[in-house]
Amino acid sequence: MPRAGLNPQVVVREAARLADEVGYDKLTLAALANRLGVALPSLYKHVKGVDALGQQLAALATAEIADEMTTAAAGRSGEDALRAVAAAYRSYARRHPGRYPATQRVPDPADPAHVAAGARAVGVVYAILLGYGISGDAAVDAVRMFRAAVHGFVSLEAAGDFGLPREVDHSFDQMVAALGVAFHAWPSTEESDAG
Repeated sequence: MPRAGLNPQVVVREAARLADEVGYDKLTLAALANRLGVALPSLYKHVKGVDALGQQLAALATAEIADEMTTAAAGRSGEDALRAVAAAYRSYARRHPGRYPATQRVPDPADPAHVAAGARAVGVVYAILLGYGISGDAAVDAVRMFRAAVHGFVSLEAAGDFGLPREVDHSFDQMVAALGVAFHAWPSTEESDAG
């Protein structure tokens, strides 16, 4: 019989907390069952396996980061919005080092909540780009640039790979400012489609 109060949502939330403590790559069903105080076979009543748990954790984390990015963008535009959203993204990655890697999982088309969360996160960046006059296919390229830059930075920071004697916060601010400059100078949709 399952432990009272245990359901799939509780299991995924506890997996998220555990991932933040031990690391996403060290999250196991055995560790989670131990944490929840249930036998491993009992956990399968709430989650189908480690891949299913990873999918559910990705959906949760993507929804969380999308919410934080949306809140950061509210009432802002242009470079102000770009800075706020990049800072929210970085803050989430720093506060949730175990669940942040799960946000990089491509949403499962069979999970409408995960798809919607991914669309919200990307939609925030698309909205910022409209303020720079970037839309259509050109916006896809710009969204990818934003994601590659910010994800790359937070991943390197999390791994402790910034060893040069320069304030990391300053470097982050400079990178985001450079993104703003690039977005201001972005080729028009017609130019980028022709090239």
